[in-house]
Amino acid sequence: MTAMTQNDTRVRSDRSFFLAMAGAIAVTVAVGFSVSLARPQTAFAAAPLHVHIHGAVFSLWILFYLVQNALVVRGSIALHRALGMFGAGLALVMVALGVLTTVLALKMHRVPPFFPPGVFLVLDITSVLTFAGLTFAAIALRRDPAWHKRLMLCGTIMVMSPALGRLLPMPLLGPWGSWAVSGTMLLYVLAAVLYDRGTRGRVHPAYAWGAGAIIATQLAIAGLSFTPPVLALAARLQG
Repeated sequence: MTAMTQNDTRVRSDRSFFLAMAGAIAVTVAVGFSVSLARPQTAFAAAPLHVHIHGAVFSLWILFYLVQNALVVRGSIALHRALGMFGAGLALVMVALGVLTTVLALKMHRVPPFFPPGVFLVLDITSVLTFAGLTFAAIALRRDPAWHKRLMLCGTIMVMSPALGRLLPMPLLGPWGSWAVSGTMLLYVLAAVLYDRGTRGRVHPAYAWGAGAIIATQLAIAGLSFTPPVLALAARLQG
């Protein structure tokens, strides 16, 4: 097999893998929210309008990421790049909506009962900022496909957090709930790491940044949630 043929085979394999990861993320999110909606105590229809908009926009990102990977597999690179501008704008909207929805949840006393207000505030804000950091780093490195696709994957894994919070037995996990969510997200990164190791013999450094960002987010949640400034802000928002 020539070097060119080997490279073509690796490119096709990579594209198929990232599409499979996009599909796995989409299925996880769909199942997570389906489980939540199936629970009798879920009052989805009664949720405020901004919650529905938030859910729709974040779900759109998952669909967008899936479509972008499907376009790459098909070889529609020009369309993939053209849609990238839409994705950048969508990511900005997601950050604004994420922060707004978190603040309004505290103001309207709609914080999930298994999350102390400080944990909920830090978790949601740091998660959406980590998503933004990884995603915009990926956009900045869009001319380097190896970095771009891996950072985009790690950023999109961050969007799974609310769905994982619905899949995992959060009331039973107590203070370890956010750790369980972060650990589950790291399993998706691990799958990508193992793929790199198996196909390339080494792991791309982008995953160190992605995994590091997820770990740093969790450490921020653990370290900041019960500090006096965060508790005071959460209390002020709750009135």
